Amino acid sequence: MQQPFDRDLLIVLHDVARLLRTRFDQRARAFGMTRAQWVILARLSRQPGMSQNELAGICEVEPITIGRLVDRLEARGFVERRPDPTDRRVNRLHLLAAAQPILEEITSYRDALSEEILGGLDESARTALVDALLHIKNKLTAEEFGLPRLKLAGE
Repeated sequence: MQQPFDRDLLIVLHDVARLLRTRFDQRARAFGMTRAQWVILARLSRQPGMSQNELAGICEVEPITIGRLVDRLEARGFVERRPDPTDRRVNRLHLLAAAQPILEEITSYRDALSEEILGGLDESARTALVDALLHIKNKLTAEEFGLPRLKLAGE
């Protein structure tokens, strides 16, 4: 028996992810930035010193795309490229102090949005939701059917 579209898990997951991206796009634009730029800042706050290639892999975009985004962030004084001490072909990316207010906005908005969308769910429902999503994520990244394991963002 087929589920109606509004109850189909895969369609609902896709729609929720799209809507979250749209909300973050709108909020980032209010600061003259893009969601992709926000993602770079957030990633570098957690993993300072990443190379552009490493960041491109995590963000699932081409290195040239990351290069252009970093160029814009560097022009605004949020990020700087520093030479890798062991490989002169590589630059490492580091946040500058000017990025701190944007990182605080990202965190604040993420927390507020989380409360908004999870409002009405008690702690056990929230935990069950995260557990279910992690289960799905693990299944999608596991080696099955002879396909190589998919890398998780950040690996």
